[in-house]
Amino acid sequence: MSNGQCIALIAHDQKKDDMADFARVHEAVLSQFEIVATGTTGGRVQDACPSLNVVRLKSGPLGGDQQIGALIATGNVQLLIFFVDPLTAMPHDVDVKALMRLATVYDVPMALNRATAEQLALFQPASL
Repeated sequence: MSNGQCIALIAHDQKKDDMADFARVHEAVLSQFEIVATGTTGGRVQDACPSLNVVRLKSGPLGGDQQIGALIATGNVQLLIFFVDPLTAMPHDVDVKALMRLATVYDVPMALNRATAEQLALFQPASL
């Protein structure tokens, strides 16, 4: 079941287990949305929650962050959950910053850590 709204899920390497666990805990809420995710993150979420329909895009460094940015710019993503690892240098840091910039420009709610994502998960999907 989908309410026509879309959540994008992304997690840096050291945060992928946390994202899979977040999805497992909030599977019922997530099932009410369309879900897009970068490649590896999407695979981990799909493994943790086989009932979710996750559209996997390219891996972040291979253009997945930019694909999600394009979906934000075209109004096709209403919420971004991006578990960022601030302690690891990212070779595609420019893409990550561009994605966060687009979410800010288009006023898309964005959780950059689990604590914020947990708060957003408490709201009803219709409130997005």
